[in-house]
Amino acid sequence: MRYEFDWGLLWREPYFGWIVEGVLTTFHLALLAWVLALCLGIVIGVLRVTHSRVLRAIGTTYVEIFRNIPLIVQLFLWLYVVPQMLPREFSFWWNRLDNVPYWTAMIGISFYTSARLAEQIRSALRAIPPGQFKAGLSTGLTQVQVYRYVIVPYALRIIIPALTSEFLTVFKNTALALTIGVIEITATTRRIEAWSFRGIEAYTVASLTYIATTILVILFMSWLERRYQIPGLIKRGEARV
Repeated sequence: MRYEFDWGLLWREPYFGWIVEGVLTTFHLALLAWVLALCLGIVIGVLRVTHSRVLRAIGTTYVEIFRNIPLIVQLFLWLYVVPQMLPREFSFWWNRLDNVPYWTAMIGISFYTSARLAEQIRSALRAIPPGQFKAGLSTGLTQVQVYRYVIVPYALRIIIPALTSEFLTVFKNTALALTIGVIEITATTRRIEAWSFRGIEAYTVASLTYIATTILVILFMSWLERRYQIPGLIKRGEARV
């Protein structure tokens, strides 16, 4: 192999500055999208198990639309189609925002992920014994308060492993944001490769960023799972065949 590695390239300007900016963009895009997706997912997941047929229909429609359209298609729709369908005043305000592709990616990833999270939360809510809900009502709480203080916290503790997988999916899905002009870590490495013709060094940076983040998230969520495990349930590593 005649390829001569030049790892020092990654520490020289402007490449090092590009890498730092790309990593930071990836992280705060993933975190903002995850927070919004989790909030929406909780609301839609609760709608999916309510007694109201109308609310269940709304939740089901939301899930089926945003879960079944590929994310990359949704990003294009949010960027090129949705602004054209909005009132002129709002569209004018939206187009004047700084870094519209970034906010578009955040919204697109959030809505796509929230539909997936809603199904995870729905399954967790179905797994909670009905007695928990009745016990909450017997203490004088309203239905909304029972969901807020009893049912939803209980459900989130059950699906911590699933939430870990979904967050990692969000983090990796930020790479698709490059298709609409967001300069995250993958787009940054493509830029470095185009300028320096050092593809191996450039794409190694992106690969290591994703691997390191995945390991850190798994360690943190494993600790969180142990910290908030529900007594009486099977813990990780205790199941036997």
